[in-house]
Amino acid sequence: MRLRHILPALFLALVPFLAQAAESRGSYGFSPFGELKYAKDFKHFDYVNADAPKGGMVRLASVGTFDTLNPFTLRGMAGAGAGSVFDTLMIPSEDEISAQYGLIAHSVELAPDRKSILYRLRPEARFHDGSPIGPEDVVFTFETLKEKGHPSYRIMLAEVVKAEKTGEHEVKFSFANGNNREVPLYVGQLPILSKKYWQGKKFEDTTLDAPLGSGPYKVAAVEPGRSITYERVKDYWAKDLPVRRGSNNFDTIRYDYYRDMSVSLEAFKAGQFDWRQEYTAKDWATGYDVPAVKDGRIVKEQIPNGIPAGMQGFVFNTRKPLFQDRRVREALNYAFDFEWANKTLMYDAYHRTESWFANSVFASSGLPAGEELAILEKYRGRVPETVFTQAFELPKTDGSGNIRDNLRKGLQILKDAGWSFKEGKLVNDKTGQNFAFEILYDDQRMERIILPFKQNLERMGITAQLRLVDPAQYQNRVRDFDYEMITTVWGPSLPPGNELRDMFSAEAANTPGTANYMGVADPVVDALVEEVVSAQKIEPLTIAARALDRVLLSNQYVIPQWYAGYFRVAYWNKFGRPATPPKYGIGFDQWWIDPALESGGK
Repeated sequence: MRLRHILPALFLALVPFLAQAAESRGSYGFSPFGELKYAKDFKHFDYVNADAPKGGMVRLASVGTFDTLNPFTLRGMAGAGAGSVFDTLMIPSEDEISAQYGLIAHSVELAPDRKSILYRLRPEARFHDGSPIGPEDVVFTFETLKEKGHPSYRIMLAEVVKAEKTGEHEVKFSFANGNNREVPLYVGQLPILSKKYWQGKKFEDTTLDAPLGSGPYKVAAVEPGRSITYERVKDYWAKDLPVRRGSNNFDTIRYDYYRDMSVSLEAFKAGQFDWRQEYTAKDWATGYDVPAVKDGRIVKEQIPNGIPAGMQGFVFNTRKPLFQDRRVREALNYAFDFEWANKTLMYDAYHRTESWFANSVFASSGLPAGEELAILEKYRGRVPETVFTQAFELPKTDGSGNIRDNLRKGLQILKDAGWSFKEGKLVNDKTGQNFAFEILYDDQRMERIILPFKQNLERMGITAQLRLVDPAQYQNRVRDFDYEMITTVWGPSLPPGNELRDMFSAEAANTPGTANYMGVADPVVDALVEEVVSAQKIEPLTIAARALDRVLLSNQYVIPQWYAGYFRVAYWNKFGRPATPPKYGIGFDQWWIDPALESGGK
């Protein structure tokens, strides 16, 4: 046989091996901390039932309204579940810390200097119209979200310099430096958009036309402001991948909108929807006293979790002159009687939140020492001295409702800050201004917490006006930082990372739509956030997070409230679910309709 005949045959014989070698470069998963729990040949996650039946309809609830199906921009209120339409490069594991496995990408390769990451895409990846997902779509997604998306994308992608196509199925992201371990994780979670679909359309506008996606569900029907129905994509391209097996089991998911949480609770008990997560201790204790609970048609369950509780509290907007003095913020802490509220209003259901990373190893305690103290010493003189001399402790009461001593302490702090109690009112010594502000909220059930706080403030001579607004107005005002005080909750990732920039950075403080609700604009906080974000191992990350926690707590940006440490869920008894739940999530995506239970249900 002549050589010219041998070479083509040899090449054809090598094609499968060449393809296998190309795929073997990089890894099927990624974690900045090293080892992955699941092997390359894993079949499915441990917290799923790989043989879960598909089918049925689940009805869920949302509160307020919606006016767009594009969840990636600042404008409008996105419809519930809109993100389920879009696939990502990678899928996070819910029983590991900071681990992702390939979805659109079959492999990922981080450069040795950590300044770039290469994704190799699955050739079979498809949008819902059958068109392939290619590198051009990934590049378009990055450029569009960074330039025109919600401001949080600009902050989170700040260190990503560019995305470029490097092969038929390859895309490379380049970073400004290799210090931020979170950037590759965040890039892996970008929802991939279709470049072809968005050509000629204005990305920033609200729209009720469902954008082209590639995920396990697509929009089936929309009643503007009232409901959204999603249907499972029967020929979904990734349904048999290990990261998707056992998930997305409902044929149809419908979200109905209700005016407020109280109305939605009544609708749930009447059988108008099927599954509910409860956030209010009073409702959990007293709101489910109905026959369907007693006879087992509705199941109430508390599901423990290992998720950091984060911070929930009354938030001072330090952009307002009234709250720019740390002493003023500290003084108002003495007007919140958590012990009485927990016992009287919340059935002793909660623990007091005393850290920005409550219920986790990242929470600070006691006095700083060792490496944590060494970090903080760099900023001595630029942070409150109490960081070094006093273990952080919130005011406490005996739960009787008598907090005269606490109010007296608060007033003394206010006196030192230049306020005096005159004729029943607190007055600024220099300006003569009365101490008055507005508390903005959108859930009437919070009034039972806010009203006692307001009454205690009044005993200090402070006027707190309560302003209840509808959810749409509330979102718009919060987005524009148009408030003096609100109540909100932050839930950091596990471990804390890039989201801290959105919560605490000076850039976020001046960017509408971010989660820096307090208006924190402190170079020390910026520096500590970067220490957390850039840590390459869990131990230095933990130390830096505790140091950041101390500085945030000592600056009194919030009046901390409470946390539970578990999920409260109620559901009509029609579901099956995996025997092993995820450690770091609620896992509802892995539940399914049990035909036997459904036929005997409501």
